[in-house]
Amino acid sequence: MTDTIPYWHVDAFAAQPFAGNQAAVMVLDEWLPDEVLQQIGEENNFAETAFVVRDRSGEADWELRWFTPTDEVALCGHATLASGHVLLSDPERFGHDRRVTFRTRRAGILEVVKADAGYELALPVTLVERASHPDLLGAIGFRGEVFLSWYGAEQTAIVAMQSEAEIRGLAPDMTALRGIDLMAICTAPADEGSDYDVVSRVFVPAWGVDEDSVTGSAHAALAPFWAERLGKLEMRAHQASSRGGDLTMRLEGEGKDQRAWLGGPCVTVVEGAFRL
Repeated sequence: MTDTIPYWHVDAFAAQPFAGNQAAVMVLDEWLPDEVLQQIGEENNFAETAFVVRDRSGEADWELRWFTPTDEVALCGHATLASGHVLLSDPERFGHDRRVTFRTRRAGILEVVKADAGYELALPVTLVERASHPDLLGAIGFRGEVFLSWYGAEQTAIVAMQSEAEIRGLAPDMTALRGIDLMAICTAPADEGSDYDVVSRVFVPAWGVDEDSVTGSAHAALAPFWAERLGKLEMRAHQASSRGGDLTMRLEGEGKDQRAWLGGPCVTVVEGAFRL
């Protein structure tokens, strides 16, 4: 078993510390037992800990897995962006200059590239359709339209609201949400004259995170959802958590082959070693 693991604490979708979403990035020589990975995720106690191992299959540069404090998840955007930031920030050590790819277990091949705003991350889209879910609306405390995922890596719900004020004023019943096994994305058009097009908040207590700060995988669902309604392939989004975060969104491709490119900066807060 590895005794010392290189460790980075990164604030993703943030230009300065104490904003965006926190992630731990840990570079392994080989995979540790799953129970140890989960224990590390619990110890770090961030929304996500990302583990990367050199990919020997030839399909990508690295393998990538993500753990919340309680579960392994199928897809995580901000910790993937954070992983790209770590690996692209030291070309001499890791061998990447402008682009790095990741092979995942349930979300396919992901890609992070350097961009003017910091980085861009390509995620497979999540597609939703109108549905009924009274228990979810009861837990959210809102009567509105619900859309459930029919295609994508994760079980996802979009709750469509009318205004940014409704989003910011939400106070969900976390105990009730903890019994609903999905990611709940509440979203609305941004206020007229704002610097962004859409606003959201994301709740995932069933997966160990009551409210996520900035959620890349949620925007893989929001990008096609709002592109259809706003008639735009490029948008700006704001996640209105207490830490808050801004993202660029653009769509490439069509249907299930679409990719949501999500852009934003990252900042390293801590670099060190994790000792087992």
